[in-house]
Amino acid sequence: MHSFQGNRVLAHTGTQFPIFQAPIGLISRSALVGAVSAAGGVGLMETSSMPLPQMQEEFDLIKEKSPHPFGLHLMIPSLASRPEREQAVLDWVLDGRTKFVTTGYGDPTRYIRRLKDAGVITYHLTDSLDEAERAQEAGVDGIVLGGAEKGGGHSPQSLHTFALLQKARKLLDVPIVATGGIVDGYGMAAAFALGAEGVWMGTRFIASAECPWHDNYKQQIVEANEVVAIDIGMPLIPSMRAVRNEFADAVFRGEAGHKRNPYAGDAMKLFYEGRTDLALVGCGESGVLIDRVKSAGEIVRDTVDEFWSVLEGLSRLTEQRAEAPAVAR
Repeated sequence: MHSFQGNRVLAHTGTQFPIFQAPIGLISRSALVGAVSAAGGVGLMETSSMPLPQMQEEFDLIKEKSPHPFGLHLMIPSLASRPEREQAVLDWVLDGRTKFVTTGYGDPTRYIRRLKDAGVITYHLTDSLDEAERAQEAGVDGIVLGGAEKGGGHSPQSLHTFALLQKARKLLDVPIVATGGIVDGYGMAAAFALGAEGVWMGTRFIASAECPWHDNYKQQIVEANEVVAIDIGMPLIPSMRAVRNEFADAVFRGEAGHKRNPYAGDAMKLFYEGRTDLALVGCGESGVLIDRVKSAGEIVRDTVDEFWSVLEGLSRLTEQRAEAPAVAR
């Protein structure tokens, strides 16, 4: 019988599985978050790209779709750039809506005291070990560490997931959730072997039935054999990864006409229309491992099943080693 007994992440989230759906802007709303939560994963609703009335509508819809816990995400740079909205969103979040919040990319100190006073468990997302240590000192309950394999928000200085987790395990006492290059049970097993107690997946949930983005976008991920890193210079996303296609190559060479923000102006409209020949298909390196679009529930269940299968295989190796005759030296 498989069990996550003793897993500190599950003690904090109250969910069945330590699998987080990344709170990507514009997609992490009721359909996707509700499906992940209903399947036992950690669904996270984003709060950066909606007015408060719409946030409340999406929140209510998630509660209709799932009886299980879900969380809310606060993207610090986005909120801090608009102080009045920042205060309104924080007040809304703290009005008894959830007991689990994640913050991202910045100094969470501005929120920690109020969140703790309200009894809210808080995890902080970062790709910096220094920032992770500061967040731990500020009182966060867990850290989400993003390796350089992830799709957006990384810098050239970012460590890759394997090195990041091994170093973090020595520096941090709070639970660690790994993100960057993880789309299945193999990645989850590797992350747990290196000290993680949960995984956070973005690209895998983009290629889900519940993601509202165009099917052409998802199919490009399914068919991808290469993913490239592109410096786009946006304030919140200085660089991103995208499926390598003719348009991505043109952006990389500076020939696309809007290389500093490939989602500016008409590009966003083209993106929503599925014009992948004229809009970047952002995804993490692990996009090349995705072979089909699945429902969010399938993704959660398949990841868990594969995780346990991998661990069983490793356990058999250990048993074989124990049973092998000693080698004379």
